[in-house]
Amino acid sequence: MSEPLRVLGIEGTAWAASAAVYDEDADADPVFIETDAYQPESGGIHPREAAEHMSDAIPRVVETALADADGPIDAVAFSQGPGLGPCLRTAGTAARALAGTLDVPLVGVNHMVAHLEIGRQRSGFSSPVCLNASGANAHVLGYRNGRYRVLGETMDTGVGNAIDKFTRHLGWSHPGGPKVEEAATDGEYLDLPYVVKGMDFSFSGIMSAAKDATDDGRAVEDVCYALQENVFAMLAEVAERALSLTGSDELVLGGGVGQNARLREMLATMCDQRGADFFAPEPRFLRDNAGMIAVLGAEMLRAGDTLEIEDSAVDPNFRPDEVAVAWRDPDESVARWREPGERVQGAEATVDVGAETVTKRRLPKRYRHPELDARLRRERTVLEARLTSEARRHGVPTPVVYDVDPQEGTLVFERVGEADLRDALAVERVRAVARHLAAVHGAGFVHGDPTTRNVRVGDRTYLIDFGLGYYTDDAEDYAMDLHVFGRSLAGTSDDADRLGLEFEDAYAAAGDDPAGVDADAVLDRLREVEGRGRYQ
Repeated sequence: MSEPLRVLGIEGTAWAASAAVYDEDADADPVFIETDAYQPESGGIHPREAAEHMSDAIPRVVETALADADGPIDAVAFSQGPGLGPCLRTAGTAARALAGTLDVPLVGVNHMVAHLEIGRQRSGFSSPVCLNASGANAHVLGYRNGRYRVLGETMDTGVGNAIDKFTRHLGWSHPGGPKVEEAATDGEYLDLPYVVKGMDFSFSGIMSAAKDATDDGRAVEDVCYALQENVFAMLAEVAERALSLTGSDELVLGGGVGQNARLREMLATMCDQRGADFFAPEPRFLRDNAGMIAVLGAEMLRAGDTLEIEDSAVDPNFRPDEVAVAWRDPDESVARWREPGERVQGAEATVDVGAETVTKRRLPKRYRHPELDARLRRERTVLEARLTSEARRHGVPTPVVYDVDPQEGTLVFERVGEADLRDALAVERVRAVARHLAAVHGAGFVHGDPTTRNVRVGDRTYLIDFGLGYYTDDAEDYAMDLHVFGRSLAGTSDDADRLGLEFEDAYAAAGDDPAGVDADAVLDRLREVEGRGRYQ
């Protein structure tokens, strides 16, 4: 199918009843979008009211979009999920009826993948890291081996929903994000929780603290300002960790929260500081819209990825990593391997490698508020030195710590290994990582960021970079270490599933020591963590 396509898109996942026509043969703007947004009178989105709005509005927006079409429609694409079930079903019913009436193919589009693809296509980037920040979601993803792989995500609530929970506490109407952004312009910084676990993040703690701060009389403007500074810094940090893990130098932003100017500023600053390229689509493609559904629908149509009516049921829990990406070359990958001797920049620090020592400097991050940045650099430098030495005392191969300067964020280590595990993956090395993590957990602390970039290999397998580690006796914290390592395998290995099984088998075997970690309890909790992702 090589002729220019004209595709009707229908979006109806939550609040936006939207229809669009994507016309590849258009002389000017190829995407026409008509949207009728649901606005609750108070509080957040009410699913029943949203579905009623969808039923009323979709016929109108579809009629307007079709009226703008300059010729016949070649296919109808619709948002198949994720989203609110009643809204999805309304949009799906309309799409099926239209496809049947027009006698054209039906295309089911994953709403989240559409957010990623519209940014990738409009940026011109080849295979970027994608940060999706929307109401119900927060993901960092990259394309590899035929699918978008989740490198990191929220473990409790989406970033937009988290902000909305705070604004509902204040009695503000939906959506809360723009109101927080406006209030923050007159605010001053105050300390709030900052939670990054490898490349995952959690927003529940900071939202509770923000509510408590306003209840205790802190100025709403200050809380809004600090909320943005911390939440968006968490997103920027995890995006940078994904860039470092994969070796990519391209970042694309998607999702409605991406309309926030401060978030875009942070991401642009982070990318500029590390020499990466950043792209955010125009606002009409960031908020929920049918334009991205139509554009991706055209790509899927060309790839022959269409649906029969009986196979077109909506899925409120449709994860982006469940989508078989038939429209892209399976050999494309977010992971990049540098030439020998080419400089590789870490997520947190610059590293100077000498003949026998390695000097690690946590330089100030310009995207973070200075008070937050100074605190994180100091705390992580101290913890890295302490936990590196603690792990070594418990038999885990780590570099010797020669010198520490917490105020400057500088550490001097023994040089160990010949390569990162990412560049020399092998079964026995992965099994060694599992044994080392079991030993660390048995000693009562976590690594915090055990990725294939934070393991050095040579004659032995060494754990490095304990800067996100902390003392704990909670099986869930130990499970998060395993979860982070598994995600890093998915983002950097062609054989991630097999290596993941070997890793878990070695961790379970290490738990046979009566004095060590309860590996069975940790692996059981890992299954819970994996099932707790936003759409499971």
